[in-house]
Amino acid sequence: MAHSHDMPTDLTRNQELVLGTLTASSGPLSAYDILDRLRTEGLRAPLQVYRALEKLVDRGLAHRLESLNAFVACADAHCHRKGLIAFAICEGCGKVDEFADAVIESRLGAWAHAEGFKVERTTMEIRGRCAQCLKAA
Repeated sequence: MAHSHDMPTDLTRNQELVLGTLTASSGPLSAYDILDRLRTEGLRAPLQVYRALEKLVDRGLAHRLESLNAFVACADAHCHRKGLIAFAICEGCGKVDEFADAVIESRLGAWAHAEGFKVERTTMEIRGRCAQCLKAA
């Protein structure tokens, strides 16, 4: 999941460290994985990582993959969407692809409107095998 984001200038040191760790990672990381990678930088407590992650997720700079209880940096350097975000998670290699689909977002929005349901956040996780893992099988 390597990304080439410009680091926002208004992040705290811990937020910068956590976002940098997520950005450099080739796959999703749990808060404890992040903590282990940042101990040499002075982060010692899980709460430091969780607070940084909370702010990064709120700003759309990182996303939580609920089924994995892990985090990834936003794949779109300019997007930082709050609407529908979907993730394709490979069961073989762990690769995560992020994408948005306007048609699905529109259909879910129409359903929510018809049902009087206020959508606050929508995350879809699709699990399967990526093309490379399918070729290797």
